[in-house]
Order: sequence, then structure tokens, then C-alpha cells
Amino acid sequence: MGEEKKEHGIGLYWILLLTLGIIAAILGLVIYFEQVPYQSPAFETVRTYFLIAVYALLILVIAKLANRVVLLYLDKIASMQKNIDKTRFAIAKNIVSAIIYGIAFFLIMRAVPGLEDVTVSLLAGAGIAAIVIGFAAKDVASNLLAGIFIAIFQPFRVGDRISFENTYGRVEDITLRHTIIKTWENQRLVVPNAKISQATIINYSLADEKCIETVDMPISYDSDIDKAKEIMIEETKKHPSFAELSGDAELLKMGETIKVRVISIAESAIVLRLYFWAKDKPTGFKMACDLREAIKKRFDKEGIEIPYPYRTIVYKEGKKKKRKK
Repeated sequence: MGEEKKEHGIGLYWILLLTLGIIAAILGLVIYFEQVPYQSPAFETVRTYFLIAVYALLILVIAKLANRVVLLYLDKIASMQKNIDKTRFAIAKNIVSAIIYGIAFFLIMRAVPGLEDVTVSLLAGAGIAAIVIGFAAKDVASNLLAGIFIAIFQPFRVGDRISFENTYGRVEDITLRHTIIKTWENQRLVVPNAKISQATIINYSLADEKCIETVDMPISYDSDIDKAKEIMIEETKKHPSFAELSGDAELLKMGETIKVRVISIAESAIVLRLYFWAKDKPTGFKMACDLREAIKKRFDKEGIEIPYPYRTIVYKEGKKKKRKK
């Protein structure tokens, strides 16, 4: 609720800005008019630009309020829909805001003397202007196009859990320029759309959020492999977040919820890997951390050794050789 109030406020900041601007302009005019005759060209110039400034401030405030009203209306319509696409809806809201402020910009330009023909030329040559602006601001244009493509093809959506450049998080917002990812550390990662659209990402929410997590545990050659496997499975099933989940994956077939395999015969240890299903990536990460501690304590209790490398140092006494004269 607090975030909604912040986003869709009444626009008090803009109203105060307009009021302070008008007061400052009036005070300046009062001081100026005491020294300049009312019928002089200087008076007419100041009067004209004063009216333009007031008009521009009014247009900006109206555009700001209109943008908030339209977004509120769109949010109200979205709340009435059951299966609305949040990603495309977010992009649509950004496009609407850009159109509103674009109209305000052209209205202000047309109020400035000498710029009426410029605005008409801009509208008439919008296609050429778009090409010129595209070359001049290719990064902005690429981010804009990438944002539109993300909304159309949807490699990820608002609310999806993704992994981007070894950073895991939830997609919080997608704008026309960038994508905001909320990380595990409650930080906001702002990524340009052009960059994230070209990167390889892992989308944990694209079809199904449940995933397979693993825990590697080394044991000594003298330890009982079957007993170690049994301990790892028992400790996993005792974890409060463990659920009887299953899926059709390469590592765990349909109906398998947990399994332990020997994955390596190392120099000083046999490495066992525990596979188990978790309802989502955050749950699996926390389970893996807890299980490493629980399995280590259980191994110590049951006499399963977790080896560490031994080094044998051999000292050799060097014999001095006599030089021949």
C-alpha cells in the first residue's frame, strides 16, 4: 500500500513547484516593472516570456496529473482482470506516459515565439527525425527496442525468478529502458534491456519453479558408502522444507524425490552427490546449506570420516662435494 501511494500520489510536489515559480516570477516582475515603463518593448518581452513560463509550468503539472490519473485508471482495469500479462501491461504504461509527456513537450514548444514552424516540421518529418535520433542515441534506441521485444516474446516476465550473470533474483519491473531485478540481498539490479536481451539467463519460473538441488559430501576410502548414502537421505527427509516432489528430469526420473550417487573417485576421498527436489530455487539453496551442516554432524556421530589431504615431507641431507684443484 505504501508503494502505491508513493507512485500514484496527488502530485503535491508539482503543485508546490508551480506555486513557488509563480510567486518568484511575480516578485521579479514587481521589482522589474518599477524601473521599466509599461508601454516599452522590454515590458512586452518580459510579459510574453512570463506568460510562457506560467503556461509551461501549467502544462507540466497537467501532464503529471493526467499521467497519474491515466495510470490509476489502467491499474483499476488491470485489477479487474484475472489473467493479465504484467510484463506487457508495464510496457504499455510506460508507452502511455511517454505519449502524455511528448504531447506536453510539443504544446510548450508551440507556445514559444519562433518555434511554431519548428514543431510542425518535427511532426512532418518524424520519420527522418527518428532515423537521425536513432543514430545519435543508438544505446537508448536499442534499449527501447529490446524492451518492446521482451514484452512481445517474453523470455521473462514481471515476477519471474531468474539467474543473470550469476546473480539470482526476481524481476520486479520492466521499463522501456531497463529491467529491475530484486536480488537475494534485497538489492535492486538495474540492467539495460539491450544487455539482458543479449545475455543467457536461467528462468526458473518459465514453466515450473521446482528445481533439483545438489549437495556434495566427500568420504574416506575406509568409510561405508551405503551407510553414508543412507545418512544423507535420512537427513534430507527430516528437513522441514523437504516435500515429496517429483518431476521428469534427467537426474531424477518421474517418481524419484531424492537420490545419492558416487560422482568422483578423488585422490583422498570418494565424493557422493545428493540430488533432491525443492519447490523453488531459494528453498533449495537454504536446504542445501542446512543439509551440509546436518550431514557433517551425523557423519561425525556415525563414524563416517570426511578426509582432508595429508602431506608427507621428506628431508634429504645433501652431501657437499669437494672441488678438485
